[in-house]
Amino acid sequence: MGRGVPAGAGRQLSLRLRVLAAAAGIVAVSLLLSGALTWVLVRNLEVQTAQGQLDVAIQANAVAVRHEECRTVPRVATNQGPAGCIGAGGVDDPIDFQDRLAALAATLSEGRLLLLDGRRVVVWDSGSPSAAGQVIAVQVGRRVGNVAEAQPTLAGQSYLAAAVALAPARDPLNAAFLVVARTRASVTSAAAGELVPLLLVAGGAALVVAILLVILVGRSLTEPLVQLAAAAEDVAAGNYSRRVGIRGDDEIGMLGVAFDRMAEAVERARKIQRDFLANLSHELKTPLTSLIGFSQALVDGSLKNEADRTRAAAIVHEESERVLRMAQELLDLARVEAGSIVLNITAVDLGGLLQQELEIVRRRADARELVINLDVPPGIPPIGADPERLHQVLDNLLDNAVKYAPAGSTVSVAVSVAGNAVETIVSNPAGTHKPDPERMFDRFYRADPSRSAAAGGVGLGLAISRELTLAMNGKLWADFDGEGNLRLHLTLPAGIRPKTP
Repeated sequence: MGRGVPAGAGRQLSLRLRVLAAAAGIVAVSLLLSGALTWVLVRNLEVQTAQGQLDVAIQANAVAVRHEECRTVPRVATNQGPAGCIGAGGVDDPIDFQDRLAALAATLSEGRLLLLDGRRVVVWDSGSPSAAGQVIAVQVGRRVGNVAEAQPTLAGQSYLAAAVALAPARDPLNAAFLVVARTRASVTSAAAGELVPLLLVAGGAALVVAILLVILVGRSLTEPLVQLAAAAEDVAAGNYSRRVGIRGDDEIGMLGVAFDRMAEAVERARKIQRDFLANLSHELKTPLTSLIGFSQALVDGSLKNEADRTRAAAIVHEESERVLRMAQELLDLARVEAGSIVLNITAVDLGGLLQQELEIVRRRADARELVINLDVPPGIPPIGADPERLHQVLDNLLDNAVKYAPAGSTVSVAVSVAGNAVETIVSNPAGTHKPDPERMFDRFYRADPSRSAAAGGVGLGLAISRELTLAMNGKLWADFDGEGNLRLHLTLPAGIRPKTP
C-alpha cells in the first residue's frame, strides 16, 4: 500500500506553492513591465541616434549630389555657379543625372535618396518611382545647423529623414531639397537584435534570484502560519495550554501575540467554567442532602415526636429557600452577563435609599453588636441608577459587611462626590480571614472556606453587584485602608437634579 501524505503537510505544501506561484507571477509581471519599458527607452534612444547620424551623413551626401550637378556643366573661369560649380550656364541632362544619382544612392548606407522641389513635392526617389508627387513635411532640425528633419511614410513604411537645401537653378530636375531617408523598422530591428538577448539573460538571472528569494520569504511566512494552524487545532481539541510563542514587530508577530492572548483567555474561561460548575455542585450538594435526609425522615415516620418533625420541616423550608435563592442569583447573574436585563435609569436619592437599607440590616447588625455609622454630607446630587437594582447592590454590600465584620466592631458608610460621580464606601474591619480584593467579586468566593453556606451565603452577591454596577455605567471595587479595614467602593454617575417647584 502507498503511504499517504499527512493532511497538515498537504496544506503546508499547498500554501507554499500558492505563495511561490503568486510571487513568481508578480516577478514575471514585473520583469515583463521592466523589459517593455527598457525596450521603449532603448528604441527611442536608437531612433534619436539614427536621426542624428542622418543629420551628419546628409552633409557629405549633399556634397556628392552637388558634384553630380556640376559634372557636365562647361567650366568658365569668369562665372561662378551656385554651390561651388563653375560654369557659364546650362544644366545636365535629367536622364543622365538620374542615372548617376541612382548609382550614388547604391553606394550610400542610409538607403534612400529623394529630391524635393520648392513645394516639398518628391521629384525623384531612388527607392521607388511611385513616390513622385508625394509631399514630405520638412521641419527645422535641432541637432545640426542648416539640416532639416522629417518622418515621412513612403509605400506604407515609416522613415526617418534628414534634408538640406539645394540650388534649384543648377539642378537638372529643379530640386530645392535633398532628402536622405532610412526606414524606422531597420533602426528598431537593429536595436531589438542587440537588446533582446541581453534582456533575456538579465531577465533569466533576475527570475532565478527572485525565485530563490521568494522561496526564503515564503518559508518565513508559511512556517509561522502552519504553526498557528496546528496550535488552533490543538486548542479546538481541548489543549488550552498550547502557545505558539511567535513574536515580532511585523504582522505575523502581532498575530502570534494575539493568538497566545486568545489561548490564555480561552484557558482562563474554561478554568472559570470548571470552577463554577464544581462550586455550584458543592453549593447545591449541602442543601439537597439536607432536603433529602429530612424529607425522607418525615416520609418514613422515623421522627417520633412533634418537636423533631417541626424542626425537620423548618430545615426543609430553609434549605428550599437557599436553593431557590441560589437559583435566582444564578439567573440574575446570567441575565446581566448576557445583557438581557432591563434597567430603568432614573435620578435616585442615594442618602434616602441608604437610610432604608440600614433599617433593613439593623436587626442583623444589633444581633452581632455592630455599630453602623452613616455619613451623607448635604448637597449630594442624585445619581443615575435603577432603583430596584441599586437596592440589590447596596443590600449585598451592607450584608457582606455585617456578615463578615468581627462582632462588636463598627461598619462605616460614607458618601462623597468624585468629579461627575458619587462614591459610596462601605468599610469594616477584615477580621482574621482577610479576603483577596481581586477575587472578592469571583463567583462562589469565600475568604473563610470553613464558613458554611448557610452562614456566609453562596458567594454570588458581590459578583452580581459588580455586573449590575457595570450595567448602570458605574464601578465597584475593593481595597484595604491604612488600618487594615476592608473598603468596598461603589461609584455611579451623578444624575440630573430634580426640578424644584
